[in-house]
Amino acid sequence: MKQEPKINYQKLCDDKIAEITASGKVPALLLHSCCAPCSSYCIEYLSQYFNVTVFYYNPNIYPDSEYYHRAKEQQEFIRSFPTKYHVSFIEGDFDTDRFYAAAKGLENEPERGRRCTKCFELRLGTTARVAREKGFDFFTSTLTISPMKDAALLNRIGEAMGEKYKVRWLHSDFKKKNGYLRSCQISKEYGIYRQDYCGCIFSYRERHSRSDEGTQTRLAQ
Repeated sequence: MKQEPKINYQKLCDDKIAEITASGKVPALLLHSCCAPCSSYCIEYLSQYFNVTVFYYNPNIYPDSEYYHRAKEQQEFIRSFPTKYHVSFIEGDFDTDRFYAAAKGLENEPERGRRCTKCFELRLGTTARVAREKGFDFFTSTLTISPMKDAALLNRIGEAMGEKYKVRWLHSDFKKKNGYLRSCQISKEYGIYRQDYCGCIFSYRERHSRSDEGTQTRLAQ
């Protein structure tokens, strides 16, 4: 059976930006951000071509103290990082009940499984709705910068939410072109807090379970 060719989502992004640049316009972009480290390179890159507003909407994050720590880091990074065009910030509702409702029945799914897909749909769907309500030209997400995230899945969800809410999705695979490496460099330069798990209680438990297993293995040796 013939396989469909892989789509280079970052090239789609670059092509769209080239088209925008040629038009002389500076569109408004709503950038969903999962955290300051992931947003760092995305902001550096996108703010050269868009009026960016960072939308911090992450009802999946556990515990509450982690959520507020990440939100504060995001705002501090935006304030301290120089950009060509101004970058604004919007904080979404910390409506954890919506996340747990989306994850219901999928609590035992592994990372990158169906529970994560539901989480992406919730966050990107809300971003698309806000982008539509507030009149943004495009919306996208920092999530594709992570080597642990499926860029093709995220772009398919983004496309679907864009169609649903009638707002343009900006394709991306921000980890390409050394994007992830650059995000690590910026994070180090600005002293940004880098978390060691994705965000939800399930990834938190999985991360600490692996840490405990590793400690027990070392003690047994």
